[in-house]
Amino acid sequence: MKPASIKDIANKANVSITTVSFILNGKAEQMRISKAVIERVQAVIKEFEFKPNQIARSLRTGNTKTIGLIVEDISNPFFASIARKIEDKAYKKGYKISYSSTENDVAKAKDLIEMFKSRQVDAYIIAPVPGIEEDIKLLLAEKIPVVIFDRNLPDLEVNYVAVDNFNGTYMATKHLLDKGKKNVAFVTVDLHVDQMNNRFFGYESALKEQGQEFNKEFYIEVPFDSSEEDTHKQLALLFNEHPEIDAVLFSTNYLAIKGLGALKQINKKIDDDFCIISYDDHDVFKLHTPPISVVDQPIEEIAERIIDIVLNELASSNDPLHKKGVIKVTLQPHFIER
Repeated sequence: MKPASIKDIANKANVSITTVSFILNGKAEQMRISKAVIERVQAVIKEFEFKPNQIARSLRTGNTKTIGLIVEDISNPFFASIARKIEDKAYKKGYKISYSSTENDVAKAKDLIEMFKSRQVDAYIIAPVPGIEEDIKLLLAEKIPVVIFDRNLPDLEVNYVAVDNFNGTYMATKHLLDKGKKNVAFVTVDLHVDQMNNRFFGYESALKEQGQEFNKEFYIEVPFDSSEEDTHKQLALLFNEHPEIDAVLFSTNYLAIKGLGALKQINKKIDDDFCIISYDDHDVFKLHTPPISVVDQPIEEIAERIIDIVLNELASSNDPLHKKGVIKVTLQPHFIER
């Protein structure tokens, strides 16, 4: 059965197509359409289960009421939580979120931006991949609102929301050293991006402050696309070759979860003599025995600040008198001892 059109609604309600259009676009009161006519048209719309064509509406209004969200991996608990909260907050303001994952692949990230362009999204929220700077510059040149998060692109004047990654690992490492740990290992991923670099620098700085030299034997980089089996082997090798390691700081929660699996495989217990800390929380860490301490990122606040910046830019995009300045927000993580 062919979907109903605006013309069908107008005929059924005995009004003009223009009147139906004004009601659909929320301009009924402005055009002084009577309450009786509005109710009659709305009843027909409900009867026909009519859904306005979003692309056609965008041509009339200049926007699609959608925002493109591009992250590294939407299945990652951190990004999934951010996306969910952004989606909730945007929906309350009349916007919908369309999201996808780059898998840290710059070619895929570029393709996603082009795809969202073809869909005429009104704004972009991006966890950027190195190499995507020129694509973001083009969006900014076209006056499209953009907010990047999780990692910074220092050479770009673009809205930015992130967490103080340096301070997060600094706090965690200092906590371990204050507890008397002498050989703290650092396990990270082989992505030399802004936030991962700063997590390492925070770890290194805390060591130096306590008079300890960075020991490269206690440092490993796990390939981003490493299988679970290969990751377990690499971590098991670290713990078996260096039994003197008395604590480990994992730079991401998914690495920490894999680390727990590797420790179980080699029967290495987490106790007063050996402990681990994860950057980013996860339900697994709360349920584990013993529970795992974490550097917790303020996800609610990250999402709140991102969507506030986007919506403010969208609201002011048609105001020629509004001067928009670049907003850069750095939030503080929290250390949770368990």
